[in-house]
Amino acid sequence: MSKKVIILGSSGSIGQNAVQVCQHLGYTVVGLAVGSDTETLKKQIELVSPEYVAVHDEEAALKLQKEVSCTVLVGEEGVCELAQLSADIVVAAIVGTKGIRPVFAALEQGTDVALANKEALVSAGALMMQKAKMKNARIIPIDSEHSALLQCQVGEQKNHIHSLTLTASGGPFLHSSQKQLEQATIDDALNHPTWRMGVKNTIDSSTLMNKGLEVIEAHHLFDLPLEQINVVVHPQSLIHSFVTFVDGSSKAQISPNDMRIPIQYALTFPDRAPGLIQPLNFSQLSTLEFYPPDMDRFPCLQLALHSINEGGSMPCFMNAVNEVLVGQFVQRKIGWIDIGRKLEKLMQGHNSTPLEDIEHVLSIDTDARTRAAEE
Repeated sequence: MSKKVIILGSSGSIGQNAVQVCQHLGYTVVGLAVGSDTETLKKQIELVSPEYVAVHDEEAALKLQKEVSCTVLVGEEGVCELAQLSADIVVAAIVGTKGIRPVFAALEQGTDVALANKEALVSAGALMMQKAKMKNARIIPIDSEHSALLQCQVGEQKNHIHSLTLTASGGPFLHSSQKQLEQATIDDALNHPTWRMGVKNTIDSSTLMNKGLEVIEAHHLFDLPLEQINVVVHPQSLIHSFVTFVDGSSKAQISPNDMRIPIQYALTFPDRAPGLIQPLNFSQLSTLEFYPPDMDRFPCLQLALHSINEGGSMPCFMNAVNEVLVGQFVQRKIGWIDIGRKLEKLMQGHNSTPLEDIEHVLSIDTDARTRAAEE
């Protein structure tokens, strides 16, 4: 059965893969949204002929209106308007806090969301899950780890789950010494051994912050306490996560490390369809390694776990500060080691408060960014 799909963040790596998967499945792409990359957007318009597009950058949107025949929606309001158009599912792949309002808008409309935007659940998880339940909409994860956890739970009863385990590649600094970490450069941090991602996600992988954010997401997605969610380092990135049950058995999801697999699963869920990727040849797999994460060398993971234990506004504050610090590192204003050190200091200065609504989430986010920029 063909579906109508809206892709938010279509110019990024997840968005471009989602366009390709939609073409492969024969799904109709109703709308596309980008931040400012209208050159990529124009190529995608030629490929899938959407009826609507949205551009967050108003100047770029107004220029594009003169160059294409489809309807161009403008600014953040335009992106939210696009997210609320009639569709079977919205792919939410806008990076950062800019993706929060559009995700909430899609859920408000009662549309299923294939979620790649971490901030939606890290910063506003309780509000998002509450809205999804209220509107009878599903949040289906695109992250390979959460997709794996979802796949392993299909057909199982929740009270039979003992624990969830998220796998981490360990990033480029898995075996680096403390001295090497203190001297790490942006090029070192971007040299990920197994995945090709955007800059922000790749830096988060190098600090293991990405895994901390994923634990928070799993906590909300699967409604389990932190005590039942674990992290293990798996350098080969072939087992994407696994679920352990009360009888002592475990289910693992294993596949090539290609994001088109979890994207397609989210779009076809709960069904499956022939994919674009060749399955693994198990006879060629000689080693699968697993290690406990080193919280001392990678404190960002521990700080993320602390934020969800603290609750309220702390995860939102932590996430926003981390985003600013990653930006400062990319701009070579601070060292890699400073990301964790400055994050811990700033979190110690934040008094967590209960989150009231999306506007409150965004105000906490703004305050966190201001404090991080002044640090």
